[in-house]
Amino acid sequence: MKNDRREVFGWLMYDWANSAFYTTVISVLLGPYLTALAQSHVGDNGIVWSFGSLGAVTAKSLFHFCLTISVFLQVLLLPILGAVSDYSNLKKRLMAFFCYLGVTASCLLFFITENYIAGNILLIVANLSFGAANVFYNAYLVDLTTDDKRDKISSYGFAAGYIGGLVMLTVNLVLVQMAESFGMTRGFAVRLSLLLASVWWGVFSLVTFYLVKSRGAIKKKPKKKNYVSIGFSELKHTFGVLLKIRQTALFLVAYFCYNNGIQTVISSASVFLAQELFVARGQQADEVFLLGVFFVAQVSAFVGSLVFERIARKTGTKPALMISLVIWVLIVIYAYAFLDTVFQAWILGVFIGLVLGSSQALSRSLFSQMIPEGKESSFFGLYEISERGTTLVGTATFSVVVAITGSYRSAIFSLVVFLILGAVILAFTDIKKAIEDADIIVENNSGA
Repeated sequence: MKNDRREVFGWLMYDWANSAFYTTVISVLLGPYLTALAQSHVGDNGIVWSFGSLGAVTAKSLFHFCLTISVFLQVLLLPILGAVSDYSNLKKRLMAFFCYLGVTASCLLFFITENYIAGNILLIVANLSFGAANVFYNAYLVDLTTDDKRDKISSYGFAAGYIGGLVMLTVNLVLVQMAESFGMTRGFAVRLSLLLASVWWGVFSLVTFYLVKSRGAIKKKPKKKNYVSIGFSELKHTFGVLLKIRQTALFLVAYFCYNNGIQTVISSASVFLAQELFVARGQQADEVFLLGVFFVAQVSAFVGSLVFERIARKTGTKPALMISLVIWVLIVIYAYAFLDTVFQAWILGVFIGLVLGSSQALSRSLFSQMIPEGKESSFFGLYEISERGTTLVGTATFSVVVAITGSYRSAIFSLVVFLILGAVILAFTDIKKAIEDADIIVENNSGA
């Protein structure tokens, strides 16, 4: 049964749970914290690892380098996991396994006080697990909802995530701001905030795993084959099917491009603001300010996800998505050329929030309509490759530009190319034909 309120609520709660991790740990606190630890050991832009003629990883680029590694591992692993879940009833169990692997790694960050290398290894494990669990979470959207409800539920999922992230950010903001009043150093308050966000992810995910039911295998497992070999063969078959539904493939290319800009802006915003508005001026980064900006962005993102869902009702999903991408381009240009004060950063946070949830929710909903029935996990594995692959290319680009130029502004401006290219490709993607082609694939398989 689809559109069951109990299961849909359970599904929404996972966004509520894991957004606290991504907002507090990945987007706000961990980047500046690990970067500052590395800089205290090797200098402002000192070399952490040298690869000779290939370049070097510096203190400024280390965080993004490790994000890149985690995403590279996701690109290798996630499509296999998606394919395996189509041939088994393991979707829920695999989602839970990676969820709590990520929670454990993230909780251990609390104990990182000097060893920044260990901290970055935990970052890799936590972010890899976060992405792996999301493959199954996204695939459940198709299992739980009908086509006519998908835009709404997808948008509500991101809205729930932004509320959850907002609540945790409020706790973090108070904790860091009032650290001395609570008898703790600001560094301890930052580590405690990382721990609380990780525990939040783990505790509220229990609601999801209690309410969402396991689904049986969509396909029968061939004899004399294990799940790993099935995963690789199914991945090959999925790419073959993708070549037959070329408009869906074109959308994935568009998504890969524009999401490069979006995801890298999200993961780099905290470090960018800390370095450009504080460290570059000889000041210590203000964690309270960084939390505050993301607090404003979370409020704005909640509003934006609901507003753009209504815009999509009027204009269609694709035009609403195009509007959000135009705003993203303007945001990046403004950050590069004009951002100079704390007040401007507050305003920028509002606009980032408005298009953050909307672009992600509308993309996920749009893609779910363009895939053949019965291959949801396999195709969302490819979707996750596209999403995580964007982070791979985006963070690698950002890291290389920072290492070469020493400028975060140049790095942020490099992302505008991805946004514009993705928007152009999306403009030429025929969504109606993509949906029709996916239906033909299903009909042909049924006839066979």
